[in-house]
Amino acid sequence: ILTGSPVTKNPLDLYTQCEFLDPFLLNFNSWYAFRNRYAIMKTIHVRGRSIQTVHKFQNLGELSDRLKGFSYRVLKEDCLDLPEKIYMKRHVALTKEQENLYEQMRKTAIANLNGKVTSTVTVLTQLMRLQQITCGHFTADDGATQPIPNNRITELMDVLEETEGKAIIWAHYQYDITNIIEAVSKKYGQESIVDYYGLTPQENRQPHIKRFQDDPKCRFIVGTPSTGGYGITLTAANTVIYYSNGYDLEKRLQSEDRAHRIGQKKPVTYVDLICDDTVDEKIVKALRKKIDIASEVLGEELKSWI
Repeated sequence: ILTGSPVTKNPLDLYTQCEFLDPFLLNFNSWYAFRNRYAIMKTIHVRGRSIQTVHKFQNLGELSDRLKGFSYRVLKEDCLDLPEKIYMKRHVALTKEQENLYEQMRKTAIANLNGKVTSTVTVLTQLMRLQQITCGHFTADDGATQPIPNNRITELMDVLEETEGKAIIWAHYQYDITNIIEAVSKKYGQESIVDYYGLTPQENRQPHIKRFQDDPKCRFIVGTPSTGGYGITLTAANTVIYYSNGYDLEKRLQSEDRAHRIGQKKPVTYVDLICDDTVDEKIVKALRKKIDIASEVLGEELKSWI
């Protein structure tokens, strides 16, 4: 509730936040009554079980009016003189190896590379495997990860070459971070990059931020939004590159604002690397839908975004 982004998955997020403030604010005696007012549910059958899931939302204008009765929201642009945000996409073509593995995984939920097999039993795992393939790696059922020839790291290096000043690189998978560090270090030197993700030792994290902010030799910081996306200041950068995205809107918004906060003097450019006609596009569409619904509930104009 303290992030300032109360709706990051769907409008039903609001119930427990409002109940935390005061159980009587929304005038519903249960979460189910609240859900039935603002969502139309449907039943799906998964592996012999019946599960209730949201079909679509309803009465969101009414919910927005209810919120106005006990809350107000002040946006950064209303109280801070911050430069604009600029969004760009860089399209990445799949290699033949990626296309073959992607089609295997998409059609049969099984893929095979160099004798290693990866299979899935759930849609969520299948989506994760598809995204890993678009990112250029392949995790087999035995846990081994293999690289796949890909154009994504090449496109990243092209973006960095066109970038002036410092840049933040966000990636969804730790395996990709290792590859990014290796590629950047090879081209720009080991002093040019620091990391901030799950494998970064705690005692190194603050020094890495300080180096990125203050050392002109350090041009890049790479990390995961889940670790580095909250609470840190990286205003030395005015370019933010998303090597890959996750489905969590809160992590996306928070990670965007590491560079776009007090102290930033230049417009911030956000670059998303996306493979066309793949799960990359589905993830961006899912994020876009979530932010549109959040804007509707909170009574804001639709944002210019990815």
